[in-house]
Amino acid sequence: MKVFISWSGERSRKVAELLDDWLQCVIQAAEPWMSSKDIDRGALWFTEISDQLAGTGIGIVCLTKENKVKPWILFESGALAKGISSNRVCTLLIDLKPTDVENPLAQFNHTKPNRTGLWELVRTINVALKEESLKESILEKVFDTYWPQFEETFKLIIKETPEMEVEEVRSENDILIELLSSVRGMDRRMRMVENREIHNLNNRELDINRRRPRASEAEKMIIEMLDSNMSPEIVQEIMDDRRVPLTFIKETIENYLKNK
Repeated sequence: MKVFISWSGERSRKVAELLDDWLQCVIQAAEPWMSSKDIDRGALWFTEISDQLAGTGIGIVCLTKENKVKPWILFESGALAKGISSNRVCTLLIDLKPTDVENPLAQFNHTKPNRTGLWELVRTINVALKEESLKESILEKVFDTYWPQFEETFKLIIKETPEMEVEEVRSENDILIELLSSVRGMDRRMRMVENREIHNLNNRELDINRRRPRASEAEKMIIEMLDSNMSPEIVQEIMDDRRVPLTFIKETIENYLKNK
C-alpha cells in the first residue's frame, strides 16, 4: 500500500525523508513515496505526482510553522483529501500545536511527533494494510525497536534546521480559494492523463507538446502547471518555495503567456 508523504521547506523535507526510511523498517508492506526522492529523472513531474496520488491509501502531511499555508502543501493536501477518506490523511505537527492549524488542514487527523503520536500513526497504516497487516503484538515489538532511532534523528533535525520567519497568515477565504483552484487544476490534469491513455494522446495534448520547448526540469514544471490552468501567481509561489530563482520563474511565465 502506498503512503504519500507531502512536504514543503527544508525542515519538513528532512522529517519526510526520515519518515520515509523509518516506516519501511517498521512496516515493510508499506510503500512510502515522496517527490524529492522518487520521481525519475526526465519524468513529467506533474503527471507523476497525479499518478501517485491516484494510487495512495494513506497520506501524511509534514507540517511546520513555515509551510502550513504554503500553496504546495494546500495543493497536495486537497488532492489527498479528494482521493481518499479524510480519516486516512494525517498531519505530522513537526513544530506546531493542534490549535496552530486552521482550516482546511484543521479537518485532518493531527499526529504529534512523540511516541504516542507515532504509534497511533503506525497502527493506522497497519490497519489499512488489511491482509498484509502485522499482528499488533508484533507491530508493537518492531515499533519499540525502531522508535529510539526516529526520536534521536528527529531531535537532531529540529536542532540543525533553524525556524524560518513565518509569513503573515492569509485569510481562510484566500486559502480556500487557492485550494479550490489547485484541486480543480489537479482534476483537469488527471482527466487529460486518462484520455491520453485511452486515445494515445488527443489533438490538444499533441499541440501542447509541439509548443513546449526542450528545457530544464523547472521549466517543464512551470509549463505543466500553467497548462493545467493554475494561475501565474500560484505557480510563482510554488516554484519560489521550491527554491527556483524568481527571475527564471517570471521569465518562463512571461514567455508562456506570450506564446499561448
